[in-house]
Amino acid sequence: MPDPTTHGGHRGDRITRIELGLHDVPLAFPVSDAKVLTGRQKPMAEVSVLTCHVETADGLTGLGFSYTTRAGCRAQFAHASEVAGVALGQDPSDIAKVYDSLLWAGASVGRSGVATQAISTIDTALWDVKARRAGLSLAKLLGSHRDSVRTYNTSGGFLQAPVEEVCDKASASLAAGIGGIKMKVGQPDLREDLRRVAAVREHLGPDVPLMVDANQQWDRATALRAGRALAEHDLMWIEEPLDAYDAQGHAALSRALDTPIATGEMLTSVGELVRLVDLRAATFLQPDVPRVGGVTPYLRVATLADHAGLQVAPHFVMEIHVHLAAAYPRESWVEHIEWLSPLFDERLTITDGRMQVPTAPGLGLTLSDQAAGLRRDHVELRAD
Repeated sequence: MPDPTTHGGHRGDRITRIELGLHDVPLAFPVSDAKVLTGRQKPMAEVSVLTCHVETADGLTGLGFSYTTRAGCRAQFAHASEVAGVALGQDPSDIAKVYDSLLWAGASVGRSGVATQAISTIDTALWDVKARRAGLSLAKLLGSHRDSVRTYNTSGGFLQAPVEEVCDKASASLAAGIGGIKMKVGQPDLREDLRRVAAVREHLGPDVPLMVDANQQWDRATALRAGRALAEHDLMWIEEPLDAYDAQGHAALSRALDTPIATGEMLTSVGELVRLVDLRAATFLQPDVPRVGGVTPYLRVATLADHAGLQVAPHFVMEIHVHLAAAYPRESWVEHIEWLSPLFDERLTITDGRMQVPTAPGLGLTLSDQAAGLRRDHVELRAD
């Protein structure tokens, strides 16, 4: 029997190298949601991505990544660079233990926000290592319920686009095999929102799943009026109708409307998301692995959501979330946004409204040659 204290067994392995990279990925054109129309933000022209490569004494490697839009990735990069050293020398299979040590290393700045977003990239890389060690995709390592997941497209439905363009892009998405369409709402004039949604619903017909996303820009009264007016369009959900931290408001809205509510993408800790679960504030909970702190806290949220009978429709980063959605007992949706595609060699396969779960070990991702050209900074840490 092999000695488990040697590198031939899990318990003998250790983290020997961590490399962090900061990348700026430009979008094909700037996009605007309701936060832009209300004057709170400027159009988004790029996504900043924090990557992490982990190497172990056994010769295994893992890739993880986090992201920000508009601001914050340099803060993530700085924080991760400060705390990552505590993971060196630890067993990469002890992910929860490593995660706690990273949290405590940065505890003076809290356990949410930038602090958790920064270490999410390390945590995700360790899950990639663990799945690669087992020779399984991350979905199979976690215990997959399905080999494909329902998918919907968002990137064609932003508010800077005339409604005719939204319709054209929706048709193109459906032709490419995507199963549902999400469009942005939250115009200063609610009547314009209603006009655009009516036009898209008429274009799609009654059978295509349609979601809308207000990006937190309605107050409670407006959200109630909008939700009632939108009911005739048979929406799959209304996303972020209220401020992300207004759990009670979302709960009241969920009780008042027949259309399901979706929210949770902006929250950055298990505790914040658990409040939504406890209040049954949404039918579709939308945790985001990079924002909530990694795969480890995401799984904690998912367990509680399942216990409460909720759907989980993770936000963005389809390259990670396709695995986690496949491993969730209740079938939901994964958001198709192709913005991060330049970073990776691989492409997800989509057919008949469903995104196929990759079968390669781990996340099934490798950084592309183009990613090197998009890198703005990096740091490397090695065990003594």
